[in-house]
Amino acid sequence: MILTDTHTHLYVEEFDRDRDQVMKRAMETGVKRFFIPAIDSSYSEAMQKLADAYPGMVFLMAGLHPTHVKENFEEELRFVERQLEAHTYYAIGEIGIDLYWDRSFLEQQVTAFRHQIRLAKKHGLPIVIHCRESFEEIFAVLEDEKGPDLKGIFHCFTGSLEQAHTVINYGMKLGIGGVLTFKNGRINTFMDQIELRHLVLETDAPYLAPAPYRGKRNESAYLVEIARRLAALHQKSLDEIAAITTQNSKEVFGI
Repeated sequence: MILTDTHTHLYVEEFDRDRDQVMKRAMETGVKRFFIPAIDSSYSEAMQKLADAYPGMVFLMAGLHPTHVKENFEEELRFVERQLEAHTYYAIGEIGIDLYWDRSFLEQQVTAFRHQIRLAKKHGLPIVIHCRESFEEIFAVLEDEKGPDLKGIFHCFTGSLEQAHTVINYGMKLGIGGVLTFKNGRINTFMDQIELRHLVLETDAPYLAPAPYRGKRNESAYLVEIARRLAALHQKSLDEIAAITTQNSKEVFGI
């Protein structure tokens, strides 16, 4: 069985004391592929070190996270451009719009999101979208940018069934994480109505740990809990869920 964690921040400070053990635990549960989203330029070195330590298992993304779009966002975008020319990346992410914490940089977030979508198209890469309190704004940009060269993952999907179909119609897959295991997660009420070919699995570690670890530091080993919940909802075996969602990730990232 091979599980794929399509979104895990294993390079951040929360894992500095036991990163190798975290990786070992994940591999023991069947997680063999780790896709690593960017935040901003300050984490670039740590991301590269992680990829160097686990070749063939850790795959990096380049991008500027929307909550890190500040006064210097244009400088950060130039850094992303330089990284794409200097190293191998498998997606542009995570990118998008986040209006939960702060709305004061909305215009800059939209500009950065659109710019990075076009970078992805230029380099033939998928995008990984972060959306928080911003479905309307995200969909407005995707409506402008839609087409056969637009593909990727709507990370940490927490919307409605209608919004799920909108995402799918834009050529995106839904990133399903720990929220699926929450009693009040809502997406568990309709996820059985979404064809498995539209879904990939993710942890978003160290955030959003699934039940029974909710409230604790998340890690990629817990991906199996999300896979088990999805298997129950779709009345499939764990092995089937692993195989289907890993194949879906290969369709997105090309590996």
